[in-house]
Amino acid sequence: MMSEKKFPDVFAWIQNIPQITRRTTSLSFCICPSTSDFPNSTLNLIAQKSPNPSVLTFSIIVQSNNHSTLYLWTTKQDLNINPNSPNPFDEQTIVSLLFNFVESILTYTSNSSNYSTIKIPNPDSSKIDGLKDIFNAVILTLSFIVCVYEAPLYLRENCLNTLKNHLVTCHARQATISLMKLLGSNLEEQWMRTVNLAFTNWIIEQLRCESTKTTTTPLFSYAVSAYGLWKVQLYCPVEAMEVERSSNPTADSRLLFSLKFNQLEGVMQFNHKVVVRDKWIDVIVKIDNIRYDVIKLVNERLMSRRGAGEHEKHFPSRISLQLTPTLQTDFISVSVSKSSNNPGREFEVERSIEGSFDPPNSLGLRVAGREASTMTMTPWKFEQSVLGYTANLNWILYDSSVGGREVFSTKPSRFSIMSPRSWFKDRYARAYRSFTRRGGVIFAGDEYGESVVWKMGKGALGRTMEWEIKGFIWLTYWPNKYKTFYHETRRLEFTQLLNLTIA
Repeated sequence: MMSEKKFPDVFAWIQNIPQITRRTTSLSFCICPSTSDFPNSTLNLIAQKSPNPSVLTFSIIVQSNNHSTLYLWTTKQDLNINPNSPNPFDEQTIVSLLFNFVESILTYTSNSSNYSTIKIPNPDSSKIDGLKDIFNAVILTLSFIVCVYEAPLYLRENCLNTLKNHLVTCHARQATISLMKLLGSNLEEQWMRTVNLAFTNWIIEQLRCESTKTTTTPLFSYAVSAYGLWKVQLYCPVEAMEVERSSNPTADSRLLFSLKFNQLEGVMQFNHKVVVRDKWIDVIVKIDNIRYDVIKLVNERLMSRRGAGEHEKHFPSRISLQLTPTLQTDFISVSVSKSSNNPGREFEVERSIEGSFDPPNSLGLRVAGREASTMTMTPWKFEQSVLGYTANLNWILYDSSVGGREVFSTKPSRFSIMSPRSWFKDRYARAYRSFTRRGGVIFAGDEYGESVVWKMGKGALGRTMEWEIKGFIWLTYWPNKYKTFYHETRRLEFTQLLNLTIA
């Protein structure tokens, strides 16, 4: 991982830009230096003075030692400054520039129409904590996306690996979390879909070129502890998730396109409260909302033209969450509620045999038989268990065919794939479906409101304590409407820390 000392400080360079209006027409900042493989080319951010001395433009370029310049990206909006000011780039001007860059990043999304009414903020600089870090993270993110789509092939892999190593540092991730709080939830979703579309394209290119360099999983997650609520948000491209099992032969190109260009989005919310008893303390945590969706990263037109349709995608098949207090000195016990099921749903099971034998000049033979029965299945099962002071919460999807097997660890039979009446066929439109209409799941507190209770000694009173939430999510693909025998299951792991004051 890159050292924090080498993190490119574009913010400091911008603050010193006043000299551009006095002696030079442009200034350059190196984002990605040359390497031994490509010693003659660098990726730079340049600021250029236009004929109007009060207007500057910014560009991302490839600069070669032979003085040739390849422009990859240029700001669409000119930045107005006061050339006579001793400090034309004050913090408020930099904030305006920051959100110009944010707007440029969001133009790379494939589904921008969903956010046309959401406004990008332009707050006062005094209200932005960590402005310098946020600005630097935004510039690096913009450079990464521009490199994915615009950089020449000979330079792309080196620059993308360098930028990725900066972006996955705790320093950059914390700055991105601060930016997400400024943008709000809707623009956060658009930002993550834009960034992860670029990551998906890069991963696919590496696989196609059989690159020996590994790509760090671009999982982005963060936790919020406030107002009696624990919340964890996560985003990860499906293509970056680990493949646990898949069928052979592999899928055709149209199906692969539909499966690759999706993103897992998850929200986990828990209500918590502290109850001080006469001789001990109870920490009570209840499920508020567990939501997971698989969202397409490209628009419907492209998906229809190159893919197998927007409804051919993975679905959540198992969710496992572990809640663990990290310092357990004052803990006495942990209690969980009983495991429970979703409400039962009825499925018709039909068996039939038909045949005929009519040879010429014979009496003929005809056989027909049919048996039908109705059975109740529970597609999702909720289980709780305890290991030490860790509370385990598990949601497991079961195959509603006879036998009811766990979906994430099994494969569909060829008969069920061919049958239009199988539960996973037309799975997002049926009345008795196991998913939301857009393919996700929601487990709400009214249905899964069982609580976990930790009992603690009173010596913990007044302390702020830490809980770790570790999660494992399985996504499975079984054919929906597309004619294929291909199936696969992928897995993602994440960890976050949550705080709680014992008072």
